[in-house]
Amino acid sequence: MTIRKPADLLDGIGPGKRLLGLDLGTKTIGLALSDVGRMIATPYETVKRTKLRADLERLKAIVDKEGVGAFVLGLPLNMDGSEGKRAQATRQFAADLTKAIDLPLCFWDERLTTFEAENLLIEGGMSRKKRKDVIDKVAAAVILQGCLDAIGTTGIRS
Repeated sequence: MTIRKPADLLDGIGPGKRLLGLDLGTKTIGLALSDVGRMIATPYETVKRTKLRADLERLKAIVDKEGVGAFVLGLPLNMDGSEGKRAQATRQFAADLTKAIDLPLCFWDERLTTFEAENLLIEGGMSRKKRKDVIDKVAAAVILQGCLDAIGTTGIRS
């Protein structure tokens, strides 16, 4: 398993490789992609979860198609920073993901990202029905953008 700190995520990743942000839920996985310069996160897709193997195969297809070099997985911490059952389930998913797809992964604190994504969509004038369809991939973009911004401030670039 190649779990890294965000500051070390890009070590050894070649230029032009994108980052894939994931907002893991019990029913869906929101996905966001960085640009090849790793500066901007864009909502990509919402995967309806089925069986773990099928979910991992879908992610592998996206990795291959989009030239992904690493994952940024939202870690659902409690508001006090402690980890509960959802965080444990996310860590298990990370172990399964990195075993199936040999790419580095870092966790990113996802507290309040869905709230932030919801506010962005409301400010954009999106209806409640449409928000429901895109909220997970927008939350993934918020997670990924937070990580990209932090990596950018450390001056780490490949």
